[in-house]
Amino acid sequence: MKKKATFFSVAVLCWSLALFAAAQTTYPNEVKALEKIRKSLGDPFGKLNNWNRGDPCNSNWTGVICYENASADGYLHVLQLELLNMNLTGSLAPEIGQLQNLTILDFMWNKITGTIPKEIGNITTLKLLLLNGNDISGSLPEEIGYLSNLNRLQIDENNISGPLPKSIANLTALKHLHMNNNSIGGEIPKELSRLPKLVHILLDNNNLTGELPSDISQIPNLRIVQLDNNPFTGSQIPRSYTNISKLYKLSLRNCGLLGSIPDFGSIPSLMVLDLSHNNLSGEIPSSSLSTNITTIDLSYNNLSGSIPRSFAALPQLQRLSLNNNKLSGAVPDGIGSNVIFGPNTTLLLDFQNNNLTNVNASTIVTSPNITMWLGGNPVCSQNTIRASFCGTQNRTEDTDRNTMNSVSACSPNGSTAPYYEYIQEADSFCVAPFEVGMRLKSPSFSRFPAYFKRFKVYMTSGLNLSLYQFAIINYIWEPGPRLAMNLKFFPPKIPGVYTFNDSEIQRIRQLFAEWKIHDDDFFGPHEWLNITLKGPYERLNPESDGGSGLSKGALAGVLVGVILVTAVISSIVVVIVLKKRMKHNNTASRKKLLEARKRVKVSDVRDFNFDEMALATNDFSTSMQIGQGGYGKVYKGIFADGTIVAIKRAQEGSLQGEKEFSTEIELLSRVHHLNLVSLVGYCDDEGEQMLVYEYMANGTLREHLSASSKKPLNFVQRLRIALGAARGILYLHNEANPPIFHRDIKASNILLDHKFNARVADFGLSKLAPLPDLEGSAPGHVSTVVKGTPGYLDPEYFLTHKLTDKSDVYSFGVVLLELLTGMHPIQHGKNIVREVKMAYESGMMLSMIDQRMGSYPSESLEPFAKLALSCCNDETDARPSMAEVVHKLDKILQFTPGLDTTFMQPGKMDALAEKGPYIVEMTSQNPYVSSDIPGSELVSGTIPDITPR
Repeated sequence: MKKKATFFSVAVLCWSLALFAAAQTTYPNEVKALEKIRKSLGDPFGKLNNWNRGDPCNSNWTGVICYENASADGYLHVLQLELLNMNLTGSLAPEIGQLQNLTILDFMWNKITGTIPKEIGNITTLKLLLLNGNDISGSLPEEIGYLSNLNRLQIDENNISGPLPKSIANLTALKHLHMNNNSIGGEIPKELSRLPKLVHILLDNNNLTGELPSDISQIPNLRIVQLDNNPFTGSQIPRSYTNISKLYKLSLRNCGLLGSIPDFGSIPSLMVLDLSHNNLSGEIPSSSLSTNITTIDLSYNNLSGSIPRSFAALPQLQRLSLNNNKLSGAVPDGIGSNVIFGPNTTLLLDFQNNNLTNVNASTIVTSPNITMWLGGNPVCSQNTIRASFCGTQNRTEDTDRNTMNSVSACSPNGSTAPYYEYIQEADSFCVAPFEVGMRLKSPSFSRFPAYFKRFKVYMTSGLNLSLYQFAIINYIWEPGPRLAMNLKFFPPKIPGVYTFNDSEIQRIRQLFAEWKIHDDDFFGPHEWLNITLKGPYERLNPESDGGSGLSKGALAGVLVGVILVTAVISSIVVVIVLKKRMKHNNTASRKKLLEARKRVKVSDVRDFNFDEMALATNDFSTSMQIGQGGYGKVYKGIFADGTIVAIKRAQEGSLQGEKEFSTEIELLSRVHHLNLVSLVGYCDDEGEQMLVYEYMANGTLREHLSASSKKPLNFVQRLRIALGAARGILYLHNEANPPIFHRDIKASNILLDHKFNARVADFGLSKLAPLPDLEGSAPGHVSTVVKGTPGYLDPEYFLTHKLTDKSDVYSFGVVLLELLTGMHPIQHGKNIVREVKMAYESGMMLSMIDQRMGSYPSESLEPFAKLALSCCNDETDARPSMAEVVHKLDKILQFTPGLDTTFMQPGKMDALAEKGPYIVEMTSQNPYVSSDIPGSELVSGTIPDITPR
């Protein structure tokens, strides 16, 4: 019986190999490469249909493959390969370099992993390289510099790491450099200045360091420079930037910048100047800025002096944010008086938290289009000041509201036909529209309603449509800031015609996908996200029968092939398993152990070997041990170059914590914030698992709250630590992409650096928040097994297993109570939340205060205690959001009497903890943003991922 089975297996294998070899001899060279590419993308049996038909331009409704007949060699040459939004997995095969006539390579919005193969440099004809919205990792190959015809290099929203290759300087045709939202490190190469056609540099949300490159001012056509959220710590803004004559937008938010603000008054086209969340000092230049400017954001710096009178002469201004500085004097007379207010035009003046002492509000009072916020200034103590200027602010005052065009459903000729509606500007025409998702990646405005008409003209002219054929369904601001929207397109008004023909839909799709819509610097670069084909267009979807490029015969052939290959693989597996069972009875269990401990490959952080760890810790000497927890022991490590690190070593001989180990590497390698601990690297070698962090000289918060602490923290230190930790958690909730629920916030997971700045640590139990779709609908919780630390656990999460952002708020509330009392969460059978709540309600709160922190102002202690208890409310909805916690702690700290302001570093507020106007604009609240925050703009309420991902 065994011999017959073996013979059958061998026969099937030989037959399959013969068929495969015969098929290979019939394929042209580039089609062979396509087959390799298709299989590497997880499509071995033809989900990507019609690869080999040889049509001049074979299109379906998600992908386009264009060929060219080359009579000289008799082969087909691939000209375009567009496979966006198809849920493809796998990696890019090196054979992609054999498509040496390719002009468009578009794999946007898939789930492709791996690295960019160096062979891509062989495609010297390439004009569009579009890989954004995947999970590609590794560094950019130097060979990318061979693509001398490249117009658009778009690799944003991946996991790219390493430095930018200097060979980019060879891309002399490049206009668009979009690499935002990766983990690219090192300095920006000065060689970028050699790119004569470059118009957009989008490198925000990376790990770029060093000085801001002054040489980019030599790029003659540069329009947008967006470098937000990179740690250029200590850099100054080069004065040469004032010579970028065609600049529309300069965004350097949260870049650790020092020094003064250069005078940008000489740039005539400047529309957006965002220098917020830095450590800039000195006075604001008094010269007049461009009359085209819409947005000035200088908030959260150390700026002093008065507000320049020149700000009163800006006719297009939409937002002026100078909050959280040290500005003094009066608000200039007539500010906002020169703004040209049209329909939907407004102006926000945010001057909160300065030292302003006077305001002439006549202009503001008489204009309903102007909103001014003055809270936190001495002027608000005057009885003559209008209450609305100084009172609790409603953040919706500063929000572009979602635009919903009413739908008037209809049926052509009175028949029942869903998905039909009247053209909004011609009610007598009943047609079937379709929808397109798109995003403006760096617009030059803060509020959208004022530019609806201009955008409508821009889109319809670019698509060669009539104005009545276009409508904006809804839109929403995202981090960046970026503006995502859903658009609707109506068929032309032709009697008896109710739908678009197929070729017209494909034409519009291609204009979006290939960036053939002309550029408009005002709206900035755009990107196509998706197309929604419903009702009469549903047959065009790739998963429907009408969209399939496979005939029944071809489908049958594919099924036969699947069966044959499955039979071959099954036979081989059976033979191998039987042999291994007979010869190596114990090998299987050992392999299981090794497989469970297989090396984690993360390109964003350094991979250490065991010998390096042993050397750094003096062979894990007890003298180097600085801590111990459930995961294992923590050692101080010193590398050969003198770098000091903390090494967390898992319990030896156990796989406990395997998932936590991988989770922490994955999350920490892509979240970056001043108040989150940084992961230096990891070791997964010789059966050991270790995590390597930056060294925190002052240990954990819990150590400093214990009775054995030799230097107890004073009240101001505790406030600062609370605020820093809160900012780190807020970043996880609102700005990480996707958002993160920490799930184990506690005092021992809050580390303190040499200046006692707080860093949130230990992401082993963290969970990603559920992602909302484009319409903002998603569950506000993650259903998961209960994990965490007793005493810190959210009671609602414990009972329902529903983890939310408010679960972290509860845990953080317990930490605040620890800071107040010095108690442990559970001590001698007593629960800190219950004990403090009883004392507070009975008027005995002072008896609970930790006497070791010395003197404290009662006017600061009261709101601190009240905030802590509100975080620990049993009811989830009654707890504040993390954004409100940050806001209130910031207020308490600022108004604490006798506070050493130089110790506070007020300009260090991270930009990702405050987004100004860039907040959710959908009708429904973003499900993972907890609540509206009075008087605060700290919630961006953003959706970190659009449907394509």
